[in-house]
Amino acid sequence: MFAALGDETRLRLLARLSRDGPQSITNLASETNVTRQAVTKHLRRMERAGVLRAMRAGRESLWEVEPASLNAAGQYLRAISDQWDAALARLKRFVED
Repeated sequence: MFAALGDETRLRLLARLSRDGPQSITNLASETNVTRQAVTKHLRRMERAGVLRAMRAGRESLWEVEPASLNAAGQYLRAISDQWDAALARLKRFVED
């Protein structure tokens, strides 16, 4: 997941979907300087990583954020942050003693 989100274009697409809700590839590509084919490639990469999901709406697919996956990633990052905070607190106590 983190590798999929390591691309600036994908982060912009994710931010837009988070802000504006489900959108088609055409809508997503219309406000970028990226082709529809490139947007499709980026969306599929994030879908494989569990960040997005596609749903059919008539003849087109709408893409939306997969919140459970992002929440799990947030919990993971908070756990790492807590570990670093604890390690730094131990180091501080050691240095001060």
